[in-house]
Order: sequence, then C-alpha cells, then structure tokens
Amino acid sequence: MQPQIGFIGQGYIGKNYADDFERRGFSTVRYALEEPYNGNKKKITDCDIVFIAVPTPTTPEGFDDHIIREAIALVGIGKIAVIKSTILPGLTKSFQKQYPDRIVLYSPEFLSEATAAEDAAHPFSNIIGKPLQERAHERAANTVHEILPHAPFTLTCDSTEAEIIKYTHNASGYTQIILFNMMYDLARGVGALWEPIEKALDADPLICNRYAHPIHKSGRGAGGHCFIKDVEALSRLYRETIDDQKGTAVLSALIQKNLELLKGSGKDLDLVEGVYSNTNVSESDALPPGR
Repeated sequence: MQPQIGFIGQGYIGKNYADDFERRGFSTVRYALEEPYNGNKKKITDCDIVFIAVPTPTTPEGFDDHIIREAIALVGIGKIAVIKSTILPGLTKSFQKQYPDRIVLYSPEFLSEATAAEDAAHPFSNIIGKPLQERAHERAANTVHEILPHAPFTLTCDSTEAEIIKYTHNASGYTQIILFNMMYDLARGVGALWEPIEKALDADPLICNRYAHPIHKSGRGAGGHCFIKDVEALSRLYRETIDDQKGTAVLSALIQKNLELLKGSGKDLDLVEGVYSNTNVSESDALPPGR
C-alpha cells in the first residue's frame, strides 16, 4: 500500500514536487496559506510522509527558521517530515530534538525556477540526511528514497553533511556567475566581442556553462529567491564558525560584487532589500558592512 504524501508550501518547489507525485499515482495532500489549499491544515496530520518547502529567509537580523519549525509541528506523531527548504548546517538536528516524536529528515532540492517541473521529475541526485544514526531513521530514509523519482546518484548521509551539500551547490553557482560577469566586463574593456567567447564556453566540457551567460533573465548578477539570501547566510555562518580572515574576505567580496551587479542592472532589488536593509538599495550604505 502506497503511503499518503503531504506537502507544506506550494511555491514553485512544493508545487512541482506535489505535481510529480500525483503524476506518478500517489495520494497527496497539499497545504499552504493560499487558496485552494489553506483548508487542508488538519489533513496533513494523517499523511505518512510530509515534504516541507516553506520560506527560510535571511534578514538583516540573521537566518529565520521559525516557519519550518511551525510546519514540522503540523506533521503527525510518528510520521516522517522531509525538509526541502535550504537550512543552515546543524538545524535538522535541532528540529529533531524539538520534535522527538516525529522523524525529521533533510533532503536538499536542486530545482531551478524556469525548469522546476522537469527538475522535480528527473533529479540528478536524491540525497537524504539523517540527524540521528539509528535504525528508525535509516528505515525512514530508505522509505523516502523508494518513493522519490529515479536519480542516477543517491546518497544517505548525516543531515549536516546534506545541508552543506546544498550550500556548496548554491555557492558554486553564485561564484561562477560572478566570475563570468567579470570576464564579460574584461572582454568589453579590451574591445573583444563576448558572443564568440560565450560560444566557446558553451562548447567547453570542463566548464559548468549553465552560468556562463552574464546577462540573465532581468539583469546581471546572482539573483532569484535562493542565491542572494543563501550566500549571505553562508557568509555569516562561515565568519562566525571559521577563524579565516581571508576566506571571510573572499565571501564578502563576492557578495559586494554581486550587489554591485544587481544594483547596476536593477535586478531583484526587492529581494536585496529583504536580506540587507529596508532602505533604498540604490544608496551605498545599503551594501553589507565591512565584515
């Protein structure tokens, strides 16, 4: 008998995962604050496995995990909660301690907004992170692996390791975007055309050319709902955890350069404001402090 699958959050992540499970014949329950799903709150309790894809904002005050904590509380006693939202390393273990009567797992998502349906249906990896190395969590992880769509790579690991995998993925894309934007400016600065350079980068098998297009969507820089908040949260965590002034400076410089690109092209300024300041981001003091 197939388990009933719940979904908390129906943004582009939760929606596309729910769509894929329904397409594959699973019985699902969707709950979100918006209609038509806002009446399904109590039904989530009956679901055997609940995927949580809710906002995890980074604000000027820091990383905010209260929405996820409230979502886990809706999962039934003895049921499995699978967090898909990006969270700081160590938080799954904190959630598990707060809710010892549920099994909490972390499974990072790798969906892009433009290709979310395809990404959900055809993942390149399925990763399940366990906060406790015990039999119940091992069984739960295996159960979740069994219901996920096939992926060429699968991994069960410690939840903190899974959380770092997600941040590494996002930070890698962020860094590449900054690098290719710099090379774009260099090409223009020396009078070279970017088009033939871009063609060569697209054909290079040793370059992750997904991010080799400096002008993307509505402007330049690493924007969207993940890059801005996640790399800022990573930078803060690194600074607070690792005694490495040069490493901290590298992350700070990447962020400063990205904000310059975003501001210069007017891209995602509302998202920038949410992370850094409530003031107008066109002002120089809206950039992060010296760090």
